[in-house]
Amino acid sequence: MPRSRQNIELLLDELDVRTADDLEDQDLDFEEWSRGGMRKAVRSVVSAAVCMANGGGGTVVFGVRDSQVGRDLAIIGVPHHVSANRLKLGVYDGTDPKLTPVFEELLVPEGTGRLILMHVYPGMPPYTNTSGEGTVRVGKDCKPLTGTFRRQVIEWSADADFTAETVEVPLSSAISATAIELLRSLAERERAPTELLGLGDQDMLRSLGVIRDEKPTRSALLLCGSPTSIRENVPGYMWTHIRMGSSTGYTDRADGVDSIPSALSRLLERIMADNPIETIHHGPYDLEYRTYPEVTLREALLNSLCHSDFRTSGPRLVRQYADRIEISSPGGFVGGITAENVLHHAPATRNPHLVDALVRLRLVNRTNLGMERIFQALLIEGKSPPIIEDIGHAIRLTVAASKLSPSFRAFVSDENEKGVLLDADNLLVLHHLIHHDVIDLVTAASLCHRRESEVSHILDVMVADLRYLEPLDRGSGIAHWRLVPEVRARLSASPTVEYDPKANWTRLKTTVVRILVRRTNSDEAPLTNADVRRITGLDRHQVRRLVHELREEGLVEVAGRGRAARYVYMGRTRN
Repeated sequence: MPRSRQNIELLLDELDVRTADDLEDQDLDFEEWSRGGMRKAVRSVVSAAVCMANGGGGTVVFGVRDSQVGRDLAIIGVPHHVSANRLKLGVYDGTDPKLTPVFEELLVPEGTGRLILMHVYPGMPPYTNTSGEGTVRVGKDCKPLTGTFRRQVIEWSADADFTAETVEVPLSSAISATAIELLRSLAERERAPTELLGLGDQDMLRSLGVIRDEKPTRSALLLCGSPTSIRENVPGYMWTHIRMGSSTGYTDRADGVDSIPSALSRLLERIMADNPIETIHHGPYDLEYRTYPEVTLREALLNSLCHSDFRTSGPRLVRQYADRIEISSPGGFVGGITAENVLHHAPATRNPHLVDALVRLRLVNRTNLGMERIFQALLIEGKSPPIIEDIGHAIRLTVAASKLSPSFRAFVSDENEKGVLLDADNLLVLHHLIHHDVIDLVTAASLCHRRESEVSHILDVMVADLRYLEPLDRGSGIAHWRLVPEVRARLSASPTVEYDPKANWTRLKTTVVRILVRRTNSDEAPLTNADVRRITGLDRHQVRRLVHELREEGLVEVAGRGRAARYVYMGRTRN
């Protein structure tokens, strides 16, 4: 775990009689600031972050020579133009999976007058840089992350769960009777096993594994602890709900350090108090729909409360605007999850001990169905899907206050009555086609958080089996799909959008450029003529014409000739 600022200050005083190398340990490293320019310095910071994260976390002190005795000689410092935010962004962009260390400035009288502390918290290793290279801290050294070390790192990480650690608090004062009753009530509503809920309070917690050796784990506190015990033993945890009156000012605010079930109930109560109802007449019935479906809110709030990083300070923050709700929580994605694949990625969490208990109580789902529920509850009402962003130090999910589409909702209900259960992928494609005349393979893959090969099968099923879509004439070289007229009429009152070849030629060019940008920024291989044919459905000559137009626009250059030709994006210079 990282060292405290006070601990570092005490160690700096010892530099008068010892070298920094003598003071280093498994969780502490001193580094002289790189003099090779900012780019080289950031690479050095990324390497140090990867090494420390794979070794279980710790603190790196930048600006200190590790072989000099005497503070004046050892402390060189870090230049004042070096921004901690720039380093944080550099580490985030340069690591895989993403790392989000905490940077802190420490003022000193020697050298440039400032050191930078990088606190790296244990997560879910192994970590590497974006080129796939990595090291692991063993003692005071960074060792190459070979196959053997990779296995060891994975084993070490299993024991690094912050929520699994026990705390020195008497059970009688740690557990809140009100909180545990609420936990039981929520679990009973979700049909948790009766044999589990039939146990006494402490026996139930023991069965869940959140009490060990008659000591509560942090998971026990987060599930049913008193606010005092949570505040003292999980100091990074709190929740905040703000009703925003404008982009910068709020009209109402509430904060708390309640247990997760209590926090969920209070947050839902506050949000639902300002969640308008719309009534739709459907046959003989009057159906009521909230602007924000309760299922979406519940699952999104639970994600924020149980998957966030409890080791770092920062609230699970809910901002409620007139036109949207933003739910954010500290800590980035883990386990290879990104904002682009979160819908279907295998579940991963930095808090497996806590999540395992919530799974047994049926409050969360181990197979990532919670994320699909967030999407589906919105999409079946014809509303916009949520926007999920990794903003470096936190994950933010935004739900827009979009309007209910009665025709879309009726379509989904009618299909359900026929035995056709539309999943999030189907709904995302249909939702897109309500607002656009066609959909291409790349767009569908991005919307559905899937690979192009996977979404191609989904589109084929929607053509051949469900008969919702029809492919455009591939003989014309356009690899797009559109709604069949009957389905478009059922989904929307708007007239059928006519297919425009010129507009689709422009869209194809945009698609190719978007893929080239992505490949350039991720150091993937450039596209070939065959790649573009596969993506667009164009023939060889049509691809050459498309690339020629992109060259004329200064966006693409061709490297090589014939079958060896590669298309390289030239629209901007990479950093």
